Amino acid sequence: MSKRVAIATIGTAGDVRPYLALAVALKEQGHNVVLGSNADFEDLVLSHGIEFHDLGTNIQDWLQESRFDNAISKMKLHHFPQLLREGQALVERAARNSWAMAQGADAMIVNINTSFGIDVAEALNIPVIMTAMQPLNPTREFPICAYEVPDLGPTFNKLSYIAMNIQQAYYDLPRDRVRKQVMGLGPRRRGGLFKDSYGNNLPTLYNFSSIVSPRPRDWPQTAVVTGFWFLDDNRDWKPDPDLQRFLDAGPPPVYIGFGSMPFGAERNTELLRNAILQWGGRAIVSRGWGGINADDLPDTVHAVSEAPHDRLFPLCAAVVHHGGAGTTAAGLRAGKPTFTLPQAYDQRYWGRRVRALGCGPKPARLRTLTPEKLAQALRELTTDKAMAANALSVGKALSEEKGLETAVNFIEATIDGAKAGSRRSPVIG
Repeated sequence: MSKRVAIATIGTAGDVRPYLALAVALKEQGHNVVLGSNADFEDLVLSHGIEFHDLGTNIQDWLQESRFDNAISKMKLHHFPQLLREGQALVERAARNSWAMAQGADAMIVNINTSFGIDVAEALNIPVIMTAMQPLNPTREFPICAYEVPDLGPTFNKLSYIAMNIQQAYYDLPRDRVRKQVMGLGPRRRGGLFKDSYGNNLPTLYNFSSIVSPRPRDWPQTAVVTGFWFLDDNRDWKPDPDLQRFLDAGPPPVYIGFGSMPFGAERNTELLRNAILQWGGRAIVSRGWGGINADDLPDTVHAVSEAPHDRLFPLCAAVVHHGGAGTTAAGLRAGKPTFTLPQAYDQRYWGRRVRALGCGPKPARLRTLTPEKLAQALRELTTDKAMAANALSVGKALSEEKGLETAVNFIEATIDGAKAGSRRSPVIG
């Protein structure tokens, strides 16, 4: 029986594309899906035949403001209060728009950026499914991955997740305001990212692979690791004539990109230029939102504005990127050795996981990277046979996973269980 599913996510491409993949998979199973996100991705969502709902912001414009660049890349902490205030306003707009989007839905799917959806679902008396692209349920096995926290043993590891609750408390202020003013709900008795206001564990889908990040043994049964949710290209993309000539002119190049975070663009361009000259190899560089100035790079570099990772990465010898969950997954699925240059959030965690799998060099923080370190990593990526073999093995295993199928089955079972009056989350084997 067809179900109406509302999905809310805000952020950069890595925060949106997996949810669009999920929306497409749900639609293919006959369900009616609306995806709410920031305006940056309206065209992308509509191009896949999915209903789009604008949650009221443009992330690209916000990221490209100098305050964000200064706060993150240059660690100018006096910019953080203004950013937090802007972030609160962003969350409140998204919450109000999500309330409108969710009317008539049978379930709501949210993530840590849209946790206000827990309140929306409570007010509408429909199930809510929390999701995450990184392991965030507290565990004794490792410390919270969103911060630079050392592993000091099981007790400290579990306590480290308090940091996430402290950060979330700041964004709970606009959430509580909308909860009262718009939804007519009283104060939350209890809560958190993975619990409802009564303290019950929320059904939670983790859209990453246990091959890359094994599921902690002490997680609750409600937390299910599905495998990655890949959004494959729907445009039959092929290299344009200039890119094809570049590919034909020599050995496979290394892909280099900094994703959607425009931090330190001028420095990054100079760093790339010097590193590639020292290395002497060939590269495809993505301009992305990162603001790389390709005109200042050597002739052994070809710049692309946009290309689907599932089509481009198989044409490359290796990949270098910021370490976002989605880009990391795409590079590994393509079977490519990977070097990550984390800037913030969970990117350090994914870089460490790539290294632990033997698929790439030790990650290096972008703001401390030198041309010499990058040149050495490029040499290692393109010459280390063991690293290449490990990447191929992991890629084959990821290609055989069925993350979206597992997620759709879980969502359907959760909705059916809620309609039958069950509070238990389904067990997906």
